[in-house]
Amino acid sequence: MEIYTALKNDHDKHRDLLAKIDETSGDSERRRELWGEFYCSVKSHAAAEEETFYAALMKDADGQPKARHSVAEHKELDDLIDELNDMDMSSSGWLNRFKTLRHDYEHHIDEEEEDIFPVAEDVFSHEKAEQLGQRFEKREKAELSLVAEKSESKLVD
Repeated sequence: MEIYTALKNDHDKHRDLLAKIDETSGDSERRRELWGEFYCSVKSHAAAEEETFYAALMKDADGQPKARHSVAEHKELDDLIDELNDMDMSSSGWLNRFKTLRHDYEHHIDEEEEDIFPVAEDVFSHEKAEQLGQRFEKREKAELSLVAEKSESKLVD
């Protein structure tokens, strides 16, 4: 599977989870479950994306500016996700920050799909895109285990 398809599949999953979280209220079991799934998936996705897709794109002069911009956005989103993870889900502040996250994250993935993928398609051959897709999926699985370990150790502390 090409890297673009792998990333888009995750993006679609994340859009769906954000919409479902937005339909929940308070500190409910459903909100916690959906948030936990979103949190782990996005954290592992972003790390794997940076290590495979963006690392390769930064090696090309045409891809470097967009890759750097996107990685900078990852940091901003990561900070917001961590902030939300530490907040009381029943507070109005949580919901306001979540709405900001949803807006910013959906803007980010739309930008990736509409602006960055076309640049990458000019930079990478079909074979390279396939290799990156395989590496991304393998790396994402490894990252998911790391994120889950960190989450469990945080609950124990």
